[in-house]
Amino acid sequence: MRHFFEFLRSRIFLVQIGLALVVLVVLCFLVLGWLKSTTHHGEFVEVPDFSKMSVMEMRKVAEEAGLRYEVLDSTNYDPEYPRFSILEQDPPAGNKVKVNRKIYFTVNPSGYKKVTIPNVIQVTQRNARSMLRAVGLDVQRVTYIDELGKDMVYNMKHKGKYVKPGDKLPKTSKIELICGNGNIPESARIQAESNE
Repeated sequence: MRHFFEFLRSRIFLVQIGLALVVLVVLCFLVLGWLKSTTHHGEFVEVPDFSKMSVMEMRKVAEEAGLRYEVLDSTNYDPEYPRFSILEQDPPAGNKVKVNRKIYFTVNPSGYKKVTIPNVIQVTQRNARSMLRAVGLDVQRVTYIDELGKDMVYNMKHKGKYVKPGDKLPKTSKIELICGNGNIPESARIQAESNE
């Protein structure tokens, strides 16, 4: 036991302890330096405003800023933004983030998604408007023809072409309703007169 305490007070032991402490301090500095360089500690960049940029422009700006990115699809078309441009970003512009941070982008699709035309044939004009509005279609105008059912829908047109229930059109498309005016059609009147 006495030899052990003498060894603890010896010069050899103290030199070894000193060397071990020096090695430990050097290792700590090396590890901290490595961590700082790999985690970009203290290196922040301000997130640019990518709003309305094309995907190609966004990629260039993100790479120059040292940021990674992920593009997410959007089903909501916004006519105020160019097609395939950036609608939203997360985190928002102006935020301070670390270099190499991933930014998530929502891109404006090429147009409105398509919706199915509901069956409004033989439905009143008022109900037809409500049914079309419910799926995202608008009534542009109403045209009247000689048919007994006053304000009853007999046909539909889109951009001058006839469309039928079940057809698909882009959301917000304008529909023309062709409704009866309450008069007997000429062909039916002639038929009725010939039968008398």
